[in-house]
Amino acid sequence: MTQLMGRPILEPPGVLGGRPALADLLAGVRTALVGLAAVGLPVLGLWVATPYADDGAAAVTRLAGVLWLLGHGAPLLRGPTDAPLTVTPLLLGVLAVVRLHRAAAGVAARRGPRPRWGGPAAVWAGYCAVAVGVALHCAGDGLFRSRVLLDVLVVASVAGLATAAGARSVTVLDVPADSPLDLLPPPYRPVDGAPVVRAAALAAGAGLVAAGGLLVVCSAVLDAVAGGGRGMALLGSGPVAVVGLLLLALVLLPNAVLWGAAYALGPGFAVGAGTVVSPVGTALGPVPEFPLFALLPADGPGGWRLAVSVLPLLAGVVPAVLLGRAAAGRRLPGAGPGERPEPWPPAATAVAALAAALSVGAGAAVLGWLSGGALAGERLAWVGPVPWTGPAAAGWIALVAVPGALLVRYRTLGPADGGGVYARLVRQARRGALELRAGTYALVLRLSGPGVGTADEPGPEDRDPAGPEDQTARTDQADRTDQAARADRTD
Repeated sequence: MTQLMGRPILEPPGVLGGRPALADLLAGVRTALVGLAAVGLPVLGLWVATPYADDGAAAVTRLAGVLWLLGHGAPLLRGPTDAPLTVTPLLLGVLAVVRLHRAAAGVAARRGPRPRWGGPAAVWAGYCAVAVGVALHCAGDGLFRSRVLLDVLVVASVAGLATAAGARSVTVLDVPADSPLDLLPPPYRPVDGAPVVRAAALAAGAGLVAAGGLLVVCSAVLDAVAGGGRGMALLGSGPVAVVGLLLLALVLLPNAVLWGAAYALGPGFAVGAGTVVSPVGTALGPVPEFPLFALLPADGPGGWRLAVSVLPLLAGVVPAVLLGRAAAGRRLPGAGPGERPEPWPPAATAVAALAAALSVGAGAAVLGWLSGGALAGERLAWVGPVPWTGPAAAGWIALVAVPGALLVRYRTLGPADGGGVYARLVRQARRGALELRAGTYALVLRLSGPGVGTADEPGPEDRDPAGPEDQTARTDQADRTDQAARADRTD
């Protein structure tokens, strides 16, 4: 009893397998404070470097707090008119989610024989406790203000999803998850296809993100070369203003990449009510003076900008190859040893490609919604990708992945094992092409006149294929046969 009472409260797990709940709670608090410090240190550094700063230290900490809340997707109020501000800086949100995921996974792995969900719940509670304090601190006077109850609920929801995903990443190793694809009937069921579909969807998503990043880089280069550097002209005067705007543009860079992906997909994005930025055409009114907005194309029809529609097609090539090879019985790189799996039927291959395309479409819709939001009221009540970006992404990927996967499957298996309607159609097309070529050649020979393929000049098939020596030997044999026949008639 004395040993148990004298045990330190933060002692690592020992023979009893216990990890104190307070340690997990403090792990959540530490995770939140580290993220808050990552946001607050640059803001505090800019305030220190700013000469003749009007705001005090309390205003600076409130600014850091609202940025931290905004990174979780929490809505804020701006200015004396309480204009809404809901555009989420995705870079800050990704950092917060990754840290929460890692903290919950580490705590769940160290719980020992006890239930593994108790530790992540304590991490979540500690994180939410910090969020409550930050929201209360930012609810006072200032340019940006928090809405305490709504902001705490949003942060708690994001933290709950991240901690649950982190704990599940540890517990899922014990119980394999079922896939909806396993519920399909056999002709349409890709056996063990969930990992391949997941890899294909991630590859397609990475291709779309790369397309958006390429468009952002090309727009920046064109602005610097042909546009006179409009973006750099908006950076303001003084080194502190330049650094501040560059940091703000950096945290919003993932948003810009997703907007570029929406542009490549075709629907584009809006920068306020009544505006559209798409390859078909651009219609813009007055936009806020911000370096990233200076990269927007000029008003007018699309023209050569329609060429960016090739990028989503290229994003569907890698998923088609992955699904086609899996449909032919080829394992993914790094898969465990074992017998080669049976090939999927063509219908199951098409279903797997459609599942990957729908997954990409769902992800594009969610990320497009998260990357947009309100900058103010009325005209700027919504900036970001349009709502049908997700269906456009699913359609582009399905357009390439479905026929591409079938083609790769057929090419991998070969005509002998390809089977199915697709293989028969390919064989019939080849046979028809050969017959058409032979008929065309015969018609050309028939219509080419007496000089080609007629009795005046024997064709290649009428010539004796034997050489001169064989022809001489046959002539001597024929002479001897004639002499013997004449001798018999004389007798």
